[in-house]
Amino acid sequence: MSDTTATAQSVSLDRIGQIAITVSDLARAKDFYGNTLGMRFLFDAGNMAFYQCGEIRLMIGCTDEPIAPNGTILYFKVSNLHAAHATLSEQGIVFASKPHLVAKMPDHDLWMAFLKDPDGHTLGLMSEVPRQA
Repeated sequence: MSDTTATAQSVSLDRIGQIAITVSDLARAKDFYGNTLGMRFLFDAGNMAFYQCGEIRLMIGCTDEPIAPNGTILYFKVSNLHAAHATLSEQGIVFASKPHLVAKMPDHDLWMAFLKDPDGHTLGLMSEVPRQA
């Protein structure tokens, strides 16, 4: 599978990098996904916990807001988040959030931006940017 790239003409989202599920009780959800389902725990970040599920990362996050049905978010991996954001913005896509740093990992920084599809579903663009040595 080739890397997802952004060019001046188009963006091709062809790799899902993460799926997010909103939960009402983070401790209960961590016990379920980690212990009951046996997913490999990766890291915590604030009110979120991350697990590896094959090639896809699963993020479970807790919110004080009422949980909406179908609150799942698909995150698409892109090699250059800023270029993908610029290209899609030029095509008229309105982003709910501009590219921003989410987490500093041991060997890379995790950047994300969010947009809505025509039916209002949230889609995330994510880029794992290696750190310069």
